[in-house]
Amino acid sequence: MSQNPIAETVASLMPRAKQELTELVAFQSVADWAQFPKSESEAAANWVADALRVEGFQDVALLDTPDGTQSVYGFLPGPEGAPTVLLYAHYDVQPPLDDAAWTSPAFELTERDGRWYGRGSADCKGGFIMHLLALRALKANGGVPVSVKVIVEGSEEQGTGGLQQYAEAHPALLAADTIVIGDAGNFRLGLPTVTATLRGMCLVKVKIDTLGGNLHSGMFGGAAPDALAALIRVLDSLRAADGSTTVDGLASDEVWDGLQYPEADFRADAKVLDGVELIGEGSIADRLWARPAVTVLGIDCPPVVGATPSVHASAGALISLRVPPGVDTAVAVKLLQAHLEARTPWKARIELEVVGQGQPFQADTDSPAYASMRSALEAAYPGQEMQISGMGGSIPLCNTLTSLYPEAEMLLIGLSEPEAQIHAVNESVSPQELERLSVAEALFLVNYAESKRA
Repeated sequence: MSQNPIAETVASLMPRAKQELTELVAFQSVADWAQFPKSESEAAANWVADALRVEGFQDVALLDTPDGTQSVYGFLPGPEGAPTVLLYAHYDVQPPLDDAAWTSPAFELTERDGRWYGRGSADCKGGFIMHLLALRALKANGGVPVSVKVIVEGSEEQGTGGLQQYAEAHPALLAADTIVIGDAGNFRLGLPTVTATLRGMCLVKVKIDTLGGNLHSGMFGGAAPDALAALIRVLDSLRAADGSTTVDGLASDEVWDGLQYPEADFRADAKVLDGVELIGEGSIADRLWARPAVTVLGIDCPPVVGATPSVHASAGALISLRVPPGVDTAVAVKLLQAHLEARTPWKARIELEVVGQGQPFQADTDSPAYASMRSALEAAYPGQEMQISGMGGSIPLCNTLTSLYPEAEMLLIGLSEPEAQIHAVNESVSPQELERLSVAEALFLVNYAESKRA
């Protein structure tokens, strides 16, 4: 990376950034109180608030959102007449999954093979550190040329919509000319990328009941309707033979005409076992960014250890449906519910509960902010042109902000490139990526301020 004052400043700040990320990763801030203490999330929120205060932010507040979590807000005034930029990240994280599968403890930032490992290191505690680095570099080189609002969410991973609801009830709070969402990632390590589309999502709990209680499979099996067998049939109906998602009435033939994802690269990124086929049809980009995708996240049924010879009276599952841009998630939810009800065999009783949902998102890539970001990214990544990609994941807040502030430009960048393995065991962040993206964000704020003065 060619040196300039901002880049040199960010480089000098990296040891401090590592220490701060170590402190932030140590909080077990999973916003599910059934798994982790609420106090861990509250402590993380207070850490974020204190960090903003140290940087001179005003009106720093812990916002009690309707889902019982806290988002952190702060405002840093810029020069008179300067535009306002909203910087977003989230401090809540996914559960560590299998602690034994982590090479180093999930909540201890550990350096290994040139990367920093720990839950949330990339998604998205590292995103908050990126914002801090960019602002510190600007303050050391003439000052921050825009007014800055920062919002750090406390329940993004849960999809419970607390911050969306809070923003809708307080529409002036997050108003900005441009919004930078620091929760995406480069298409490939070292390849500067802005994410232009996100799939929406919904989470649906399914419960099937067939009997008043479990029965002996020898005495009753063969005639008594098995709830677990019924659930398996229902879940299987959500996929075609090739693994494509099949929800009655939901289109699944859209095509992505932008940046493509080579199959060999995807197999390597996804760690697909040798000889195992990929699912679905069309290009990888079609399947990830333009089409719906259903995933069974969990099943309530007896484990193999301790299982008894029984016909099961009840069984349940949690289903995720990713919704492509151009489809209303509310419509997709109704289609999914109707599909599940229609495909339930033997007139078994089925109960459905929608426990989370968010709309898909599509950015305007011709906006002036994109030109400012392109210049910034290409300066921070010499010799590389900015790429525009989709992302199969969901950030429900994006559509809320678009609805509240239709004139605001929105850009998605971040640290979640494929090697980061977010949501999986051994999540990590590249410190080089953190450094370069922090430089890029700082340069973007300079470029954007200048474009508004022109």
